[in-house]
Amino acid sequence: MGVSGSGKTTIGRLLAEGLGAAFVDADDLHPDTNRAKMSAGVPLTDDDRWPWLESVGRVIRDETLAGGSIVACSALKRAYRDRIAAAADDDVSFIHLTGSTATISARMQERPGHFMPPALLTSQLETLEPLEPQERGATFANVGDPREVVSRIRDLL
Repeated sequence: MGVSGSGKTTIGRLLAEGLGAAFVDADDLHPDTNRAKMSAGVPLTDDDRWPWLESVGRVIRDETLAGGSIVACSALKRAYRDRIAAAADDDVSFIHLTGSTATISARMQERPGHFMPPALLTSQLETLEPLEPQERGATFANVGDPREVVSRIRDLL
């Protein structure tokens, strides 16, 4: 989990590869209406997100039954993570990837054509609710070599 540009896809793919698990990018589960809003620089509302978050949870549940998965998803608010976990039958742990605003912004600038424009980073940072102590998961700074970040995550698993 984390804001756009925090490295969820890069780290998620590497982690899934190392664990022999399936990888799913929750961005691929967004309906076209959500993608259109974000592409136009309009932040999503909670009403836009609820069906998408439930889809994410169902994919996690189905992939868990098939052997497990790593899913890259923003899941910025506690309520979003709770919705995902409920739809996944509560078998979810979250890895929150962080980084400086400058680093994340630079990553977003390096991916032209992505539906999430860099202009929405501020709204994502304002929306972000870090993991709370009672949530299953951990926070990792995504700095340096992505394989080293994955190694630190795997050491915790």
